[in-house]
Formats: sequence, C-alpha cells, structure tokens
Amino acid sequence: MCWDMKLVVMVVLIAATVGSLGLSGCASASLRRGPPAGYEVVPGTGQRGVASWYGENYRGKATASGEKFNPDDLTAAHRTLRFGTWVEVRNLNNNRTVIVEITDRGPFVKGRIIDLSKQAAQQIGIRDTGTAPVEIRSLRKR
Repeated sequence: MCWDMKLVVMVVLIAATVGSLGLSGCASASLRRGPPAGYEVVPGTGQRGVASWYGENYRGKATASGEKFNPDDLTAAHRTLRFGTWVEVRNLNNNRTVIVEITDRGPFVKGRIIDLSKQAAQQIGIRDTGTAPVEIRSLRKR
C-alpha cells in the first residue's frame, strides 16, 4: 500500500474513532428535568429559608451522593434530606417553582437551606441575584 493510501486509511480510522467517542458521550448524558409523573407534596415537610446556587465551578466533580455534578440538571444540595428525595422549591419573591432531586450536601452558610444547580436557579429566577427566600416541600410517589 502506498503512503498516500495509508494516510487516508489512518485519517478515516481516527475520524471514526473520534466520532464514535463523541456519540457515545452524548447518548449517555441524561439530564434530570423533574420527577416522573405521580408525585405529590408530603404534608408537614415545608421549610423556609434562603436558597443559593452553584454551577460551572463544580461541573464533573463528585457530589456527596457519588454522582458527578451537572449544573444543567435539576438537582440540589440539602444538609439532611435523603439522597434521591424530590423537593419543590418556591421562590417567595416571584412564586416561581422548580422540582429538584437532592444529590449533594450543603449549603454550609448560616441561614441557607438549599443550594440549587444553575439550571434550577435559572428556572426560579435567582441566577442573577444569587440568593432568594424560598419554601421547600418534599415530594413522594402517590
């Protein structure tokens, strides 16, 4: 085989390998966009306090639950709720709500009760302000 043909074969093999790696990475990504249907608020689980958010600086780092953090997922950190708990978070300034899954521990700042992912913060309108008073309520399967 001549050198030109070997070069073409190598380029094709490299392109195929890089392409398959990129596709497999996209196919395995699953963004959390809220709980499956059939969840309801658990009476008596409301908490009020301040929410904050965290984002890109933590992308890909392990959360306390062992998952890799993705700021585009609808997740949050709470000091005591079990991992996998779904909570509804309502911004008391504008009444916007978001439902997130607890996957991490925190916040560790006095007066704050939940740290939201960047995407969750965007949905309830606190990305620009950084914090807001919120009410959180746990959800359970019906």
